[in-house]
Amino acid sequence: MAERTMRRHRYAKIVATVGPATNTPEMLKALFLAGVDTFRLNFSHGVQADHARVHAAIRALEAEVGRPIGILQDLQGPKIRVGTVRDGRLDLTAGEHVRFVLEGSEGGKDAIPLHHPEIFAAVVPGQDLLIDDGRVRVRVVGIEAAMIEAEVITGGAVSNRKGVNLPGTLLDLSPLTEKDRADLAFGLELGVDWIALSFVQKPSDVLEARALIGDRAGIMTKVEKPQAGSNRSCKRALSAHRRRARDARLHRNFRPQCPTTVVDRPRRLRPPACSAP
Repeated sequence: MAERTMRRHRYAKIVATVGPATNTPEMLKALFLAGVDTFRLNFSHGVQADHARVHAAIRALEAEVGRPIGILQDLQGPKIRVGTVRDGRLDLTAGEHVRFVLEGSEGGKDAIPLHHPEIFAAVVPGQDLLIDDGRVRVRVVGIEAAMIEAEVITGGAVSNRKGVNLPGTLLDLSPLTEKDRADLAFGLELGVDWIALSFVQKPSDVLEARALIGDRAGIMTKVEKPQAGSNRSCKRALSAHRRRARDARLHRNFRPQCPTTVVDRPRRLRPPACSAP
């Protein structure tokens, strides 16, 4: 006999990420009883077998308490990173100029490897590159076929394979990598309720995912770039959720609008919005 719990009559729902400290059946139940409505499985970490065990534990808890519990599969999305640099670390100072190159490795400040041709094809002078979650910011001042020259705006350390984000640049890049497609098929087979898409830039990114997902799960678009939060994208994307990025990947002029603009627009269009603190 299922242990029935009282249904929560509130508009705001709570989403909790499952990690190593919270993936046991006992902890999942404690979190649910504390108010969690949906559990997020972060496919940037762990392996499919681990996520399958957590999924099974949540479904067992759902049967025990006698009410639905949401499961959100958060796909990793594409990762843009610098290559290896000289001595494993470069210390950049505000005001100095550096160069990014398409080929090579173990580069210095005049040849930081950036093996992503889509960046060289799209970036223009005046646009920013944020490195290591925005700890380092550089601004493009010149570009050639296989070289980008940039001025350091916010200095700091750049070490091997640190992440790079271009908040103001529209890249010719699918939000679904081969890993994401494999993880997506796995999650749909398990029976997750929601799919969170990373690196969404335009409505066609959501349409690409919807073609694979069909009606088997809802889609949450994570607003990590200004393009994804534009009014036109919000109106056209066939998505039922939006998630506000919580780190420095959002452009500094875009971030303050998130709580009011990005969340308010989906409300007017009927889909709910999800904000990460």
